This record gives sequence, C-alpha cells and structure tokens, in this order.
Amino acid sequence: MFRTSPEGFSLDGRPLRVLSGALHYFRVLPEQWPHRLRMLRALGLNTVETYVPWNLHEPRPGEYDFDGIADLDGFLRATREAGLYAVVRPSPYICAEWENGGLPWWLLSDPAVRALRCQDPGYLAHVDRWLDRVVPLVAEHQVTRGGNVLMAQIENEYGSYGTDRGYLEHLAGGMRARGIDVPLFTSDGPDDFFLTGGTAPGHLATVNFGSRADEAFASLKRLRPLDPPMCMEFWCGWFDHWGTGHVVREPADAAATLEEILESGASVNLYMAHGGTNFSTWAGANSRDPATGEGYLPTVTSYDYDAPIDERGGVTEKFSAFREVLARYADGPLPEPESPGPLLPPASLELKSAVALFDVLDDLSGDEVRAAVPPSFEELGISHGLVLYSSGIPGPRGPYALSVQGLADRAHVFVDGRPAGVVERGGTESVEGVRVDGGRARVELLVESMGRVNYGVGLGDRKGVRNVLHTQQLLHGWSARAIELGHGTPGKVSWDTAPEDSGGSRGPVFHRGFLEVEQPGDTYLALPGWGKGYVWVNGFCLGRYWQARGPQRTLYVPWPLLRAGRNEFVVLELDGRERPVVELRESPDLG
Repeated sequence: MFRTSPEGFSLDGRPLRVLSGALHYFRVLPEQWPHRLRMLRALGLNTVETYVPWNLHEPRPGEYDFDGIADLDGFLRATREAGLYAVVRPSPYICAEWENGGLPWWLLSDPAVRALRCQDPGYLAHVDRWLDRVVPLVAEHQVTRGGNVLMAQIENEYGSYGTDRGYLEHLAGGMRARGIDVPLFTSDGPDDFFLTGGTAPGHLATVNFGSRADEAFASLKRLRPLDPPMCMEFWCGWFDHWGTGHVVREPADAAATLEEILESGASVNLYMAHGGTNFSTWAGANSRDPATGEGYLPTVTSYDYDAPIDERGGVTEKFSAFREVLARYADGPLPEPESPGPLLPPASLELKSAVALFDVLDDLSGDEVRAAVPPSFEELGISHGLVLYSSGIPGPRGPYALSVQGLADRAHVFVDGRPAGVVERGGTESVEGVRVDGGRARVELLVESMGRVNYGVGLGDRKGVRNVLHTQQLLHGWSARAIELGHGTPGKVSWDTAPEDSGGSRGPVFHRGFLEVEQPGDTYLALPGWGKGYVWVNGFCLGRYWQARGPQRTLYVPWPLLRAGRNEFVVLELDGRERPVVELRESPDLG
C-alpha cells in the first residue's frame, strides 16, 4: 500500500522517496518509449509521470482512440517493464502547453456547455462520460492491483484558474467511484491564492516551481502541515513560442535547485525529464497576461523544453549534472545511458511535384456552408486547419480599409482572386486601400488556426473570424469551406495531375518529393527559404514550421516514421517559397 505522512511516502511499510521525471507518451512515438524510459532510469529516477490528454483520446464526442501514440495502456505496461513506478495525471484539464489544455475542441461547439472547469452541468456531463472510459484503464495499473501507479491527479493547477471546490470534489469522488484507490493529489504554484483555490480537502497537495524550493515548501507546510513535501513540477527548462527567443536554463543552476529540493527530504518530479514533440496540430498557446487573455503566443512544434534528455532522446550537459545529483539518492548503481540510435546522413531533397491548394479544394474540404456572418471552426466541425471564407463588397466605392475582428489566428486575404495581404491576430488586422471599381468585388479570407490557449482565462479559444468590415460596414452573406489538417491530409490530394511547378499559383501550395532510405534513422528537417506551413512524412504530420518567425528552424523526424526504400515528404507552404528544396541535417536548430 502506498501511503503519505508529513514525513514523506511509504510503500508496503518501507519509505519511498519519489524521484520522478515527466515523459508524455503522446509526445513520443511508441517504438521509442522503451528507450526513453530506460534513459529515465539512467538519469537516476525511479518513477515516470505523464498527463493524459482528453482531446487526443476523444477527438469527437463518443469516438475514442487508445491506439498507437494514444495507447495509454501500452505505455503504462512499458513503464512497469522498465522498472519504474508511475504517477498519472488524467484529464479533464492538463495545461502542458498542449492544445486547449487537453480539453476537446468540440466542447466549444456544444450549446449545453456554458463554462469550463467548474460545476457547469453541460461540461460535467462530458467529463463524467470521459472518466467512465479513462479511470478504469488507469485503475488496473495501480500498485493496489499489482501494478505500478502510485497516485493520480484530480485536476491540474486549478488554483491558477478558479475557486469551484465542488468541482474538485466532483472529480475526486468520480475517480474514487470508478476504481482509483491510491492517493489522489492536486498540484499548484506555492503562493497562498494558488493553494487555497486549487487544493481539495482530504487529498494530497503538491507544489510546482522552478526555484526557491525552501520558500515553496514552507508555503505548502503553512497551509497543508500534514502533507509530505513534493514538487510535482520542478521546471528545469522551459518552452518556446513562435516569434520569441529560445529559452534555456544553465545546467548548473538547475542542478543546484534539484539538490536543494532533495536535501530538504522532499520528493520531486522533473518537468520535463524528456519533452518530445508537439506533433501535428497539438501545440497549444499562451497569453502574455493569463488574467486577461490578452497577447496571443502560439507554442512551437518542438517540446524539447531544454530537458536533460533532448528531443531525440540524447544525453545533454543537464543530464550529466542531474545524474550526478540523483546518484547520491539512488538505491544502487545507475545503469549507463544509451544512444538513441543512428542518424541519417545530411542530404538535400527537391520536392518536384506541386499542387495548388485551391486546385484540390474539392478533394480536401467538406460541403460549403452559407451563413450571414462567418461561422467558427467549431461550428464547421473541425478542430484545426484552414477555412476559406468568401463574401463580397458592393461597389463602386473606396479605397477603404478591409479590417478583421476576432481573427484566430492568421489569414491570407484575396480581393477578386488577387492577394491583398496577410492579417494576423495581435498584429496587422486590416488591409488598407481596398477599392471596388465595378458593381461588386469578391473577398476571400483563407484563415489558419494555431494552437488554442492552454492556460488562464483565455482557455476555450474559438477559431475563425467574428466580423469583416469594409470601412465601418459589416460584410454579410458568407460561404465557408473547411479543410481539416492533420495526419493523412496528403493522401486526399490528387497528385496524379501535379505539374512540375505550381509556384505561380494563387495561394498556398502542396509540394511533394521522395527520399530513398537504406536504413531508417533520425533526422532533422530544415526548410531554408520557406515561409510558414505544415510537413508530413509518409502521411504523418510532423507539425507546423514558421521559418520567417522562428525560433525553431528544424523539425525532428523520428526514425519510426521512415522505412527502408522510398519515403514521401509533403510540405504545405502557405506564404510562398523561392525553391522547393528541403534539407536533412544531423543536429537541431531550435534558435
């Protein structure tokens, strides 16, 4: 039995200090799980922690996915086979710099859901159905049933969001009723308002921080004197946003804080031990001011996090510094770290086939939807991708500004089929000098969504356009065609008629090329001279790139995506490029 006391944790009557590291199964391909878990052991850890993202597992209401990268049961089996205990943090909300904080996008399209992360009946109805599916799966792996799960989280950093204690009690009661009998916990920042708002009576409280461990644990003890000290998230690195600098933390500084935590007798979870990748469209976003939701900051594709184990699974200087500290608290000698495997040799790849997006619109989009005002992505039934909105401006008139309100998140504007400009959330949101010489001008906005905000009051971030105005006049009478982007998108494109070059075509262009591989290995894909878009390898969406913005300028390509022989690389370039050539490199460029 796993128990807690003011002094610490015990398992079957013996003291157990939890030395944990975060590794999210959904950010690492399943074929690589065993290696990454062995690397945690080599680092000096005895436990692995993972979130469980509701939106990954229930992409549409009542449709569940627990296969492949979503195989939670398989991951928990792998953790036990690696000789690690597990801490599981199931949804509904996870933050994690993950799309919408783990909450499904379709909650935003249900009129019965009036509020998130509280006792709103419409929201709880979906939450309870989700708990029916996920909690019994986790329960089977508890130490009380011969498994390795030590404890489970009720909700995540709720003190950073709300004060509905009844909501926390509902979740805790629901987890108990569905079979969780190991300790339940919450995790919050160490300030008093975080802990008073985010903890649940009768359940373990833990703290999250990156420095000043003594202060954080003292704050926890003042409010929860009977709880053992545990840092559930020791922020030993950080994440990046598009258009900002690459964030790193000096290994010696992080190792000194880790030593401070362990010297105090506390347990710890390294966030992150291994970060992995925000594949496809799963990267989230933040607000510069989480209290107002102002200042949109989309997160990059890499979740390397400046962690001790890098995005490819390799050893870093921080790994060595942490291993030296953790070795002093280990039960015995640490296993040696393992190489993540071979790298492909450097190469250039020309993407010779090209198809304009607008030429294959019928292949990719659903039925056209007509409405008086632009419908949102959620109303159109897609999570992420592109929506082509079309309307008109009566004339003759102008020139006047064409402005966009409520844009989420970026749009290419066309007037009578010609590019007129690019508008962006939080940046330029109007196109100047739009003139109508005849009786009517056609206006089109190709809107791209980026990640939904995952932290603060900006949670529940709807995508699309609220209003489009020409001077002060609202434009009405819209049609919309939605293109969902994700795994498998290139398979819908009619490549058989692709010309050698569509560089002069209106709007975005798909580019395709093939790479011959003798033996699969990791590589980093660079796109020098490209602008912004998406990359697929053999139909798997690596994620977004934004060369013009940075800081990330290479995408990690894991070896399991490749096969011996011919491999398909597809790039959807939204902004235009000089030459359709990509490069394979042996090292990353994260800025």
